[in-house]
Amino acid sequence: MTYPPPAFIAKFCPPQELAARVAALPRPLVFTNGCFDLLHRGHVTYLAQARALGAALVVALNSDDSVRRLGKGADRPLNALDDRLAVVAALESVDLVTWFDEDTPLARIVAARPDVLVKGGDWAVDDIVGAREVRDWGGDVHSIPFEVDRSTTALIARIRAADGSRR
Repeated sequence: MTYPPPAFIAKFCPPQELAARVAALPRPLVFTNGCFDLLHRGHVTYLAQARALGAALVVALNSDDSVRRLGKGADRPLNALDDRLAVVAALESVDLVTWFDEDTPLARIVAARPDVLVKGGDWAVDDIVGAREVRDWGGDVHSIPFEVDRSTTALIARIRAADGSRR
Protein backbone atom coordinates (compact mmCIF):
# COMPACT_ATOMS: atom_id res chain seq x y z
CA MET A 1 0.00 0.00 0.00
CA THR A 2 1.25 3.48 -0.78
CA TYR A 3 0.46 6.47 1.35
CA PRO A 4 0.05 10.06 0.22
CA PRO A 5 2.78 12.53 1.14
CA PRO A 6 2.12 14.53 4.31
CA ALA A 7 0.05 17.66 3.71
CA PHE A 8 2.74 19.90 5.23
CA ILE A 9 4.98 19.31 2.19
CA ALA A 10 2.71 21.76 0.33
CA LYS A 11 3.98 24.49 2.69
CA PHE A 12 7.55 24.21 1.28
CA CYS A 13 8.30 27.23 -0.89
CA PRO A 14 11.47 27.56 -2.97
CA PRO A 15 12.81 31.12 -2.74
CA GLN A 16 12.16 31.85 -6.42
CA GLU A 17 8.43 31.09 -5.89
CA LEU A 18 8.01 33.13 -2.71
CA ALA A 19 6.43 36.29 -4.17
CA ALA A 20 3.84 34.32 -6.12
CA ARG A 21 3.00 31.96 -3.25
CA VAL A 22 2.68 34.81 -0.73
CA ALA A 23 0.22 36.58 -3.04
CA ALA A 24 -2.24 33.73 -2.39
CA LEU A 25 -2.01 34.00 1.40
CA PRO A 26 -4.45 36.05 3.50
CA ARG A 27 -3.34 39.39 4.90
CA PRO A 28 -2.02 40.69 7.19
CA LEU A 29 1.06 38.58 6.46
CA VAL A 30 3.61 37.95 9.22
CA PHE A 31 7.24 37.07 8.44
CA THR A 32 9.97 35.70 10.67
CA ASN A 33 13.20 33.83 10.19
CA GLY A 34 15.76 31.75 12.04
CA CYS A 35 17.69 28.50 12.21
CA PHE A 36 15.14 26.45 14.18
CA ASP A 37 17.73 23.68 14.49
CA LEU A 38 16.34 21.66 17.40
CA LEU A 39 12.74 22.72 17.73
CA HIS A 40 11.78 23.32 21.37
CA ARG A 41 9.00 24.87 23.43
CA GLY A 42 10.46 28.36 23.11
CA HIS A 43 10.34 28.09 19.31
CA VAL A 44 6.77 26.84 19.07
CA THR A 45 5.56 29.43 21.59
CA TYR A 46 7.27 32.22 19.65
CA LEU A 47 5.91 31.01 16.29
CA ALA A 48 2.36 30.77 17.65
CA GLN A 49 2.66 34.31 19.06
CA ALA A 50 4.03 35.58 15.75
CA ARG A 51 1.16 33.96 13.84
CA ALA A 52 -1.36 35.62 16.17
CA LEU A 53 -0.20 39.01 14.83
CA GLY A 54 -1.72 38.32 11.41
CA ALA A 55 -3.70 36.01 9.16
CA ALA A 56 -0.74 34.01 7.79
CA LEU A 57 2.85 33.28 8.86
CA VAL A 58 5.86 32.80 6.57
CA VAL A 59 9.04 31.40 8.13
CA ALA A 60 12.40 31.67 6.35
CA LEU A 61 15.07 29.23 7.53
CA ASN A 62 18.81 29.75 7.32
CA SER A 63 20.38 27.24 4.93
CA ASP A 64 22.95 24.88 6.42
CA ASP A 65 25.82 27.05 5.14
CA SER A 66 24.14 30.19 6.50
CA VAL A 67 23.81 28.56 9.95
CA ARG A 68 27.50 27.60 9.92
CA ARG A 69 28.47 31.20 9.16
CA LEU A 70 26.60 32.37 12.27
CA GLY A 71 29.31 30.85 14.45
CA LYS A 72 27.02 28.60 16.48
CA GLY A 73 29.59 25.79 16.35
CA ALA A 74 31.32 23.61 13.77
CA ASP A 75 28.70 20.87 14.16
CA ARG A 76 25.68 23.11 13.60
CA PRO A 77 23.12 22.78 12.32
CA LEU A 78 22.44 19.40 13.87
CA ASN A 79 19.46 18.94 11.55
CA ALA A 80 19.85 19.50 7.81
CA LEU A 81 17.71 22.10 6.06
CA ASP A 82 15.30 19.51 4.59
CA ASP A 83 14.58 18.16 8.07
CA ARG A 84 14.18 21.62 9.59
CA LEU A 85 11.82 22.61 6.76
CA ALA A 86 9.64 19.56 7.44
CA VAL A 87 9.45 20.10 11.19
CA VAL A 88 8.62 23.81 10.91
CA ALA A 89 6.13 23.25 8.07
CA ALA A 90 4.31 20.64 10.18
CA LEU A 91 3.42 23.30 12.75
CA GLU A 92 -0.16 24.54 12.66
CA SER A 93 0.96 28.15 13.12
CA VAL A 94 3.10 28.12 9.95
CA ASP A 95 1.50 28.74 6.54
CA LEU A 96 4.61 28.73 4.33
CA VAL A 97 8.28 27.90 4.88
CA THR A 98 11.17 28.99 2.67
CA TRP A 99 14.93 29.36 3.10
CA PHE A 100 17.88 31.64 2.41
CA ASP A 101 21.58 31.00 1.86
CA GLU A 102 22.64 34.59 2.40
CA ASP A 103 23.76 35.91 5.79
CA THR A 104 20.43 37.72 6.23
CA PRO A 105 16.86 37.09 5.03
CA LEU A 106 16.51 40.56 3.48
CA ALA A 107 15.85 39.27 -0.06
CA ARG A 108 13.05 37.00 1.24
CA ILE A 109 11.53 39.86 3.26
CA VAL A 110 11.49 42.09 0.19
CA ALA A 111 9.98 39.28 -1.92
CA ALA A 112 7.27 38.55 0.67
CA ARG A 113 6.48 42.19 1.52
CA PRO A 114 5.03 41.26 4.93
CA ASP A 115 2.68 43.50 6.84
CA VAL A 116 4.35 42.43 10.08
CA LEU A 117 8.00 41.49 10.63
CA VAL A 118 8.92 39.73 13.88
CA LYS A 119 11.96 38.38 15.68
CA GLY A 120 12.52 37.05 19.18
CA GLY A 121 13.08 39.19 22.24
CA ASP A 122 16.86 39.09 21.92
CA TRP A 123 16.54 41.49 18.98
CA ALA A 124 16.00 45.23 19.40
CA VAL A 125 13.34 46.34 16.91
CA ASP A 126 15.68 48.75 15.13
CA ASP A 127 18.29 45.98 14.70
CA ILE A 128 15.94 43.54 12.98
CA VAL A 129 17.01 42.95 9.38
CA GLY A 130 14.32 44.33 7.09
CA ALA A 131 12.80 46.66 9.70
CA ARG A 132 13.44 49.78 7.63
CA GLU A 133 12.01 48.23 4.47
CA VAL A 134 8.87 46.91 6.18
CA ARG A 135 8.24 50.27 7.86
CA ASP A 136 8.80 52.06 4.53
CA TRP A 137 5.88 50.19 2.96
CA GLY A 138 3.69 50.80 6.03
CA GLY A 139 4.24 47.57 7.96
CA ASP A 140 4.93 46.94 11.64
CA VAL A 141 8.00 45.43 13.28
CA HIS A 142 7.92 43.53 16.59
CA SER A 143 10.42 41.95 18.94
CA ILE A 144 8.44 39.31 20.83
CA PRO A 145 9.69 38.88 24.41
CA PHE A 146 10.66 35.34 25.35
CA GLU A 147 7.79 33.81 27.29
CA VAL A 148 9.55 30.45 27.64
CA ASP A 149 13.30 30.72 28.23
CA ARG A 150 14.76 27.96 26.07
CA SER A 151 17.83 27.81 23.86
CA THR A 152 19.01 25.24 21.34
CA THR A 153 22.63 25.94 22.31
CA ALA A 154 21.82 25.34 26.01
CA LEU A 155 19.88 22.19 25.15
CA ILE A 156 22.82 20.80 23.16
CA ALA A 157 25.15 21.56 26.08
CA ARG A 158 22.82 19.68 28.47
CA ILE A 159 22.67 16.68 26.14
CA ARG A 160 26.45 16.61 25.79
CA ALA A 161 26.93 16.92 29.57
CA ALA A 162 24.52 14.06 30.21
CA ASP A 163 26.19 11.91 27.56
CA GLY A 164 29.63 12.58 29.05
CA SER A 165 28.49 11.56 32.54
CA ARG A 166 27.56 8.10 31.27
CA ARG A 167 31.00 7.23 29.95
